[in-house]
Amino acid sequence: MKYLVQWLIDWPRGVAGHFGWLAPLFARITVGWVFLWSGWGKLSDLPTVVQNFIGWGIPLPHLLAPFVSGVEFLGGLFLLLGLLSRISAGALAVTMIVAIRSAKWADVDSLETLLGFDEFEYLALFLWLAIAGAGAVSLDHWLERWFARSAGVPGQVQGAEKAPA
Repeated sequence: MKYLVQWLIDWPRGVAGHFGWLAPLFARITVGWVFLWSGWGKLSDLPTVVQNFIGWGIPLPHLLAPFVSGVEFLGGLFLLLGLLSRISAGALAVTMIVAIRSAKWADVDSLETLLGFDEFEYLALFLWLAIAGAGAVSLDHWLERWFARSAGVPGQVQGAEKAPA
């Protein structure tokens, strides 16, 4: 029984090791595409976004509406490219927290309701991307490798610690 349980743990881990690049790529493409177009739609109709912000009680709506729309558009674009992904995902996570608090909070009557919001699901993906990073198929990864090479650190990302010998 012990060997079966160990195999059921080790085998999926071994398979997943070959596809570690896929999860962040898939997550980035999914939320990047959604927020690129969401931001573009808001930038294209700022007066409506400003009115929505006023209705939700968001302060400085004439300033924050174009700012948030730009964050969504550029954040989505950067996530698609895998460029500045942690910063983009963090900024978009903040927009989801504000969206939940300002536009959805009155509808929350249980944890189930809160967890069922699309905004909460996006928040979970953004937090994961902000922590885990863009993955191997990204401009971030390429830039990390380029900077490590230019710093003369073969096979290591600058700032990463070496394993003890």
